[in-house]
Amino acid sequence: MVAQTELSDDETDRVFHALAAATRRDILRRTIAGEQSVSALAADYDMSFAAVQKHVAVLEAAGLIVKRAEGRERLVRADPVMIARARALLARYEELWRARIDRLDALLATEPDAAPAASDKGE
Repeated sequence: MVAQTELSDDETDRVFHALAAATRRDILRRTIAGEQSVSALAADYDMSFAAVQKHVAVLEAAGLIVKRAEGRERLVRADPVMIARARALLARYEELWRARIDRLDALLATEPDAAPAASDKGE
């Protein structure tokens, strides 16, 4: 079985949308550290349980977290595979920009073509 590494456009949109809110980034950070119940997550935010559930649903739709039932509780954990795929996408963007900056640095470092220096004029 070959694991898909590149995110589709729709997946990319969902990941960036999910990470656009500070609360969702915090939920993701907390679930990377360890599995937590939605109730435990909600206890730390100044918002309703339903609002936290909506944030969890956005993260789940993006594939960044996985939710499972254990008895009456819903447990949430980060999905390391999707996080790695999103990280790989960002690494490709970083490579693109670093290559552009390197080309710009090289261009700026080249000697001007036979342009006379200001001190060479009229002396």
